[in-house]
Amino acid sequence: MSYNKPLPKLDPLTTPFWEHARRNILALQTCRACNDAHLPPSPVCPKCLSTDQDWKPASGRGVLEAYAEFHRAYWPGFNDDIPYSSAIVRLEEGPLMATNLVGDTTNARVGKAVEVIFDIVSPELALPKFRLASDD
Repeated sequence: MSYNKPLPKLDPLTTPFWEHARRNILALQTCRACNDAHLPPSPVCPKCLSTDQDWKPASGRGVLEAYAEFHRAYWPGFNDDIPYSSAIVRLEEGPLMATNLVGDTTNARVGKAVEVIFDIVSPELALPKFRLASDD
């Protein structure tokens, strides 16, 4: 499988996120001290500065906070996807997540419910993307 779009750089801090995503699980780093769920991952909790953190599955649901439809490919790998949408989703658990909005975006509006899907781009990597929720 060949994927010619930009890919995330995995490091010790982000690897658990990507390991969960490969199993079709959207996971959030969560502080054991104050229960704050956050993205991006951090060596300390951004709320209480505790280093006692773990990864917990998220609901995979959220609300569209912002999106933009691109009609120009800034990387050659996106040529076949034009138009494509980038989005900011507020996850049900609270954090904001930069992502892509996929599927039929005709009814996309700020405030619309969205749900995660996973785009398997290699045997090692699946990218979480969002689509409009079917029950919205």
